[in-house]
Amino acid sequence: MKRRGQPVHGWVVLDKPLGMSSAFAVAQVRRLFNAAKAGHAGTLDPLATGVLPIALGEATKAVPYVMADTKIYRFTARWGVATDTDDRAGTVTATSAVRPTTVQIQAALPGFIGVIAQTPPAYSALKIAGARAYDLARQGVALTMISRAVTIERLDLIGQPDPDHASFETLVGKGTYIRALARDLGLALGTVAHVTVLRRLSVGRFRVEGAISLENLAALGHDTAASEHLLSVETALDDIPALAITETEAASLRHGRPLQNAPDGRARGLGEGTTVCAMTGGRLVAFAQIHDGGLRPIRVLNFGPLNTD
Repeated sequence: MKRRGQPVHGWVVLDKPLGMSSAFAVAQVRRLFNAAKAGHAGTLDPLATGVLPIALGEATKAVPYVMADTKIYRFTARWGVATDTDDRAGTVTATSAVRPTTVQIQAALPGFIGVIAQTPPAYSALKIAGARAYDLARQGVALTMISRAVTIERLDLIGQPDPDHASFETLVGKGTYIRALARDLGLALGTVAHVTVLRRLSVGRFRVEGAISLENLAALGHDTAASEHLLSVETALDDIPALAITETEAASLRHGRPLQNAPDGRARGLGEGTTVCAMTGGRLVAFAQIHDGGLRPIRVLNFGPLNTD
């Protein structure tokens, strides 16, 4: 096993279990790989399961780009009961005898497709005056959550096990809260609702079919086997244009120096301000932006040994 704090770089696609926080999951994976640093691309609540992309080492610099990717969720809504957390962990705040029919549900779904206004749950990780909303809510602070625009590309009814429940699958953009979606869908149907089951099936190109459980990852027990589940930093970045650069150009970017001219016209067709992956030898050197005909580094990656003194 490597010493603590070794330079391990890449992605682990974890199938997060029920009841575990995302922060705890990251800590466990970091420990298993003895990674110097780690982070995740998109929080999953303890009551949610599924795809949690965990970035190790220099992959943490790619987290903002992965978080911007679309995500697929499968969830079950419970009609007739509202909670303060909009999921089954909360305290009941309202009830209703109304139970929507299949026809009514199907008729309501188009109203939630496209760019819509959504008010995040009070129990969320959003920061208000420097504090997490869920911390303030637990302290009994009355919060006014601000509505914001989110994008829902697809919302399908996939099952109705009984009159009290309906299951859905949805493809959403960054910042969409599934708990808020279920809450608002219930209100649109003349009732109230909360989420009872929530599973994330994908984040960008990371899919649940390629995810590994924490139990199985821990059972591998040695570096070689575990490393088979460590994906390259570049794996998650297919949606960002790649720009090939020379070793000399790479050295300039690594030192934070912009390239005065976009490399040999290779950036032709990319607009001002476009973010690119500057690559050399198939390896990511930096995230950079097209600027005044040149290339300006935003975040430089360093795959060399880390100073652990």
